[in-house]
Amino acid sequence: MKSAVETLNPTRVRLSIEVPFEELKDSLDAAYKKINQQVTVKGFRKGKIPARVIDQRFGRGAVLEEAVNDALPKFYTEAVNEGELNVLGQPEVDITELKDGELLAFTAEVDVRPEIEIPDYSGIEVTVDALEVTDEEVEKAVEQLRERFASTNPVERAAADGDVVTIDLEAKVDGEILEDGVAAGVSYTIGSGELLDGIDEAVTGLEAGGEATFTSELKGGSAEGKAAEVTVKVTAVAARELPELDDDFAQMASEFDTLEELKADSRKRLETTKQYDQATQAQERVLEELLKLAEVPIPEKLLADEVQTRKHNLEHHQLGQMGLDLEKYLEIQGKTLEEFENETSEQAIKGIKTQFILDELVNKEKLNVNQEELTEHLMRRAASSGMSPDQFAQAVVEGGQVPMLVGEVARGKALAVVVEAAKVVDTNGEVVDLEDDEDETTETAAEATTEDKAADKAEEKNEA
Repeated sequence: MKSAVETLNPTRVRLSIEVPFEELKDSLDAAYKKINQQVTVKGFRKGKIPARVIDQRFGRGAVLEEAVNDALPKFYTEAVNEGELNVLGQPEVDITELKDGELLAFTAEVDVRPEIEIPDYSGIEVTVDALEVTDEEVEKAVEQLRERFASTNPVERAAADGDVVTIDLEAKVDGEILEDGVAAGVSYTIGSGELLDGIDEAVTGLEAGGEATFTSELKGGSAEGKAAEVTVKVTAVAARELPELDDDFAQMASEFDTLEELKADSRKRLETTKQYDQATQAQERVLEELLKLAEVPIPEKLLADEVQTRKHNLEHHQLGQMGLDLEKYLEIQGKTLEEFENETSEQAIKGIKTQFILDELVNKEKLNVNQEELTEHLMRRAASSGMSPDQFAQAVVEGGQVPMLVGEVARGKALAVVVEAAKVVDTNGEVVDLEDDEDETTETAAEATTEDKAADKAEEKNEA
């Protein structure tokens, strides 16, 4: 076999491949064997039909077609390896010559990873939010905990904001009561915004036994999106009572004996959360600066495939779980289809650039992934997918996605190298030490903008 490589542009090549006919012998034998198992010729046992009879009855062309289809992947792969090409996606193959007994010639156009020169990233400097926890934030955290321990007591008065009402609902569209538009004994907290638009105004001021009618757009059910006339009847009103903020509350809601100890713990938790957020912010901003420094050609077909994958995952996974379609989603987001497609394309370009640059860094720095690192990463990915580690691992292995996970960990380590070389300061001008949070957050930042097919495959497997 002879092959030659022609560079069409920085991200695409054309392979020209010539195969002497004798190198097709194995594929021809396999073609005759396959056809033998599929056809019946009177006078011959199944599988024992001579090649000359197959040629006469079904045509030599059918055999050649089968043999070429079998042989092409092997010769294409040999040419790719011979040319030391890092190909992306499937090739576009064109058979240019096929002479029975003499020669097979074909071309294969395919996207390749561009050659990337890693820029000098030692001068990267980014600014992140300062690590500050205010007294107001601590009070808010304690108040949220207090809300969780609120109790309700029936009252004989008109319902007010924050009260919990028990209600019956009846929805009509065009004067007809909907089959799925009737509900009784629904518990609702006024002001929570968890039910229909307009319900807060309708029930506020009603006592038990009171009734009101309002118009609202239905958010689900058989008449989703339609305007309905909704009748609501209040059957009970209960006031929410919050516990006193004292040492007794601290002992009831936590392992601490005093309210001051509870507040101190809340402050510590907030500091830990902000420290992680600060580290994540630093990784993302360092990555942004790195992307600005590097010139990365983007393969057109790879970009088109990535955009399509992102749109498919949004429509069929994320929006589907929320009961939305793309049109409704865009309406909620206040975006046009053109704006959405432009944003998706920008995100895909960023993801591809990130992967190319970090993969090049992995090779340059000779970074490896050990079993412990892979296991830790798998555990995090399993948690984020809502699957058990065993389920996620099985789905990843069956889907052939282990190399994808290894790549994610390696890219996280590559980004950590860049972050370590960067200068990170907060808004107060203080240098930020990210050493404690670096491993996990750099993996997260790298994952956020690269292809996420491992998780998608695992989730699809779980759903199936």
